[in-house]
Amino acid sequence: IALINELAMIFNRMGIDTEAVLKAAGTKWNFLPFRPGLVGGHCIGVDPYYLTHKAESIGYHPEMILAGRRINDNMSRYVASEFVKALLQKGITVKGARVLIMGLTFKENCPDIRNTKVVDIIKELKEFGANVDVYDPWVNVEEAQHEYGVTPIATPQESVYDGVVVAVAHRQFKHLGIEGIKQLSKLEHVIYDLKYIVDAGIADIRL
Repeated sequence: IALINELAMIFNRMGIDTEAVLKAAGTKWNFLPFRPGLVGGHCIGVDPYYLTHKAESIGYHPEMILAGRRINDNMSRYVASEFVKALLQKGITVKGARVLIMGLTFKENCPDIRNTKVVDIIKELKEFGANVDVYDPWVNVEEAQHEYGVTPIATPQESVYDGVVVAVAHRQFKHLGIEGIKQLSKLEHVIYDLKYIVDAGIADIRL
């Protein structure tokens, strides 16, 4: 995943759609279809550090494992930065901008928020001065408040958001589609699709 995340950052700079590259690579029979994104949860984001700790206790410094973790741990900051740039390019003032984050769980179609990296995107955007709403129909509100101090909204309002970040590919969001997401946004807006729930060229930016 770290390798694909790094490739995605390179492709974005080159103006190449990452999903298109992955689809082309998928024509090779033995291609492993990893996708870029946030790496949270209680396994992938944590277990490498157990191995790292053990390796260092016996005198070995695991460079590749730690490099992968550095890339994955910084993806939230990268996403927030790219989103802010896109807002500015459209002439939208970031300070005071209303932003909707769609999804809080660490993966789609489950209520698990353990070690979710979406909270880091929220923190980054708030540091830029944005007003952030979080919408996730799968999440227990009290648990989100207790674990992260985040209070998900029950239902997003229409025509109020300067920007929308689709952070988790819940089936409800896929069903909503691009037109439904646009209905939540102001006339001038930015939609950042991290999970490829819409086709290339429809969202303003994709990972």
